[in-house]
Amino acid sequence: MFFPSTANMREQNNTIIVSIAMTILLLVAFFCRIKKQAAMAAKNKSKKQPKLPPGPATMPVSGNMHQMMMNKPVFRWIHRLLDEMDTEILCLRLGRVHVITVASPEMAREVLRKNDAVLTSRPASFAWRAFSFGYKNTIGSTGDQWKKMRRVLASEILSPAMECRMLGRRDEEADHLVNYVYSHCNNGTVDVRHVTRHFCGNIARKLVFGRRHFSTPPQANSGGPGHDEEAHIDALFTALDYLSAFSVSDYFPALVGLDLDGHEELFNGLLNTFGRLHDPIIMERMQEWRALRRNGDERREVADFLDVLVSLEDAQGNPLLSLDEVKAETLGILIATVDNPSNAVEWALAEMVNNPNVMKKAVDELDVIVGKERLVEESDIQNLTYLKACIREAFRIHPYHPFNPPHVAISDTIIAGYLIPKDSHVILSRIGLGRNPRVWVNPLEFRPERHLNNATSTMVLAEPELRFVSFGAGRRGCPAVSLGTSITMMLFARLLQGFTWSIPPGADKIELQESVSSLQLSKPLLMQAKPRLLLHLYELDRL
Repeated sequence: MFFPSTANMREQNNTIIVSIAMTILLLVAFFCRIKKQAAMAAKNKSKKQPKLPPGPATMPVSGNMHQMMMNKPVFRWIHRLLDEMDTEILCLRLGRVHVITVASPEMAREVLRKNDAVLTSRPASFAWRAFSFGYKNTIGSTGDQWKKMRRVLASEILSPAMECRMLGRRDEEADHLVNYVYSHCNNGTVDVRHVTRHFCGNIARKLVFGRRHFSTPPQANSGGPGHDEEAHIDALFTALDYLSAFSVSDYFPALVGLDLDGHEELFNGLLNTFGRLHDPIIMERMQEWRALRRNGDERREVADFLDVLVSLEDAQGNPLLSLDEVKAETLGILIATVDNPSNAVEWALAEMVNNPNVMKKAVDELDVIVGKERLVEESDIQNLTYLKACIREAFRIHPYHPFNPPHVAISDTIIAGYLIPKDSHVILSRIGLGRNPRVWVNPLEFRPERHLNNATSTMVLAEPELRFVSFGAGRRGCPAVSLGTSITMMLFARLLQGFTWSIPPGADKIELQESVSSLQLSKPLLMQAKPRLLLHLYELDRL
């Protein structure tokens, strides 16, 4: 039997030890190489990965929520941060949600053009869920529901044919406007906010429901708003103010029901008002069209927007829209009609009465284009270039809303080189765009002439370059540009043509002070008005 010698055994052991040592060294070298490559990859990734937009430091879990709750109104706090940080894009984290504010036209175009497909969704919100009856109208819905309602709104409600058909109703309200102001202007000052808001409310009800009043007003009102109409317009504007508010439960959904902001109780009260006023009309109209379908009678021609909504049918001949969809779209149209025209005209008149040269140019244009023998009509609007410049300037400096409705990112995207994470809320600052000193010279000065550069009679109120926001843009932009222009310009032109406006006695000028909690004038605009046309033009029965 052979036994290895001690020398051989030592040699074998040394070989094994060397082999093990070499293996260990190779493994160490391998892992070191892997670690180095991983570190380099991470470093390279960190270099390439865009950063979030600038913003204030955040707290764990809550982010900037504590600051939001301590700084009311929130929109003024956000704009202070934009100024203090000297930035045109700002990132706040409210709970898990990144809220990105954009105040640059270039970035706004990136949002609504380049990244439009990624930013078409809307956020979940107690307010929008309530007022859209479960995200069922065009404004609040997403996905297939939004496509359905957008198609109905754009192709049926706001079609050129329907707009032409509704011309007579809009003309009636423009006549009522002149008559109403004429009947009140000899009693002292005229409340311009009251006049503009109720004109918009009247015309919205006339287009949607076919009536300007929910019930017959007493003769003493001279066609003015009654108790229900007052309650209706108050509810619409209250809803507008709170739909754009920042609510804690929107970012911490588990808190819905606790009503930490006090919004939920308010919303329920508003819905009760809308239900009391809208539902009887909607139910009666749906029963009427249901009877037509059941009896196979020849369908009558649609008379208003509500008729359109309840008469639409699917491929099987059944109603296309449910009761909740009709209620939601009806309320959405009413809400979207009243704010911008009334606010822009009130601010424009306030600015112009303080600047007699601007007022004179506008009135002179009306006298040249229209004259004093007839009232201005919608067909004249295309030629009223200076008046449109005045309204554009009011939209620019004095928007009703500080932000446009939020756009939600359905995936990560990039804006101005910054990372916009999935589920972020992106909002355009109407103040930041319209008052941007990099874009506008002396941005707080009301100067309509700035819109006349290379302007022709085809000037429009929309701003495609997003240097300010009037009707929005992109897939979620307002489809009612033509109708909104008609309502705004007829309100403005009839007031300017029909009356000479002046500062009330005892005042040197109109105080152009914004409300602390909103962008409205801090006090309703009160002015003196004197008729400047032939007296028969103020009479409703002149035709």
